Amino acid sequence: MGPVARRPVAWVAAIVLIAEALGIVFLNWFLGLVVDRQDMSLAGLDPRAMSIGAWVAGGLFGLYLVLCALVLVRAAVRDRAPGGFGRILLISAAVVHGLLGAFSIGLVGWLAFVFMMVVLALIVLTLVAYDRHENGAESGAADGPAAPPASSSPEPTTP
Repeated sequence: MGPVARRPVAWVAAIVLIAEALGIVFLNWFLGLVVDRQDMSLAGLDPRAMSIGAWVAGGLFGLYLVLCALVLVRAAVRDRAPGGFGRILLISAAVVHGLLGAFSIGLVGWLAFVFMMVVLALIVLTLVAYDRHENGAESGAADGPAAPPASSSPEPTTP
């Protein structure tokens, strides 16, 4: 993938992750309201605690997705691969989307699975595209003339 195609993929992945974060936050907010208004307990748990748990979980997962999107935006703006922490964050997001895709087939349906796989593909494509670019720059520099080996011992001087 050329340098022209890397930036748009990173931008699209960031936009999709922000939209997904908003959807997750809204879904957990709605589920929290439903649990709170039903006023029923599950295995003796307080309904208020369950609704607050849904809101907190939705907010934390939404923040995680927004942080991943910010890493992608930074990579797109700078046209450089994410650093160590950003790379680990994006790899974890790819794993999460793979797992959510596998679970969503049975729980939600094929459309949710396709969405999760598209997001997974965007994240992985961004990681691979920037990785190839960085490795290509390193291998191109290595093909040049070799520098003479540095001697660790001083050369003797003759008067």
